[in-house]
Amino acid sequence: MLSVLIETRNHEDALARTLASLVGGAVEGVVREVIICDGGSSDRTHTVADHAGCSYLAGADALSGIRQARSEWILILEPGARLLEGWMDAVLSHAEVAAGAARFTRARQSRQPFLARIFSGRRPLADGLMITRRQALSLARTDGSAIARAVAARRLPAEIVVASPAAPACDRAAT
Repeated sequence: MLSVLIETRNHEDALARTLASLVGGAVEGVVREVIICDGGSSDRTHTVADHAGCSYLAGADALSGIRQARSEWILILEPGARLLEGWMDAVLSHAEVAAGAARFTRARQSRQPFLARIFSGRRPLADGLMITRRQALSLARTDGSAIARAVAARRLPAEIVVASPAAPACDRAAT
């Protein structure tokens, strides 16, 4: 039902945290596959992906992952982001009734103070992005952040713990 796409580069620990939050979805059949698009890691990212049973695309961008995805819906996440309890129900409900994109609601511990929101750089994939494969293909250039910037999305009632800003964001992975 859902293909998960994660762009990464040297995020082995963060990737492991994200994959752990997806285990329930894989067991319940909500997550059909997880595709890791690695932009050239020198750490053990490949090992983490392999142990978790993910499809691993070395030297690949988001567009490659989207093309490989087998599900109608794609969920794009940053390495380190964690989906909280209830995310599966929200995703299934959205997929049944909506055709547009959706983002998760930030968990309380991920919400920034007002001034920090104004002055910090915006990471387009910080809240994740659920999008149809067709729409993702039409918007994709090379990275998931380009898709996230180009699409308006509704908010899902499920929460996400945003990846630490200390870890490089996906849209900076290729630098």
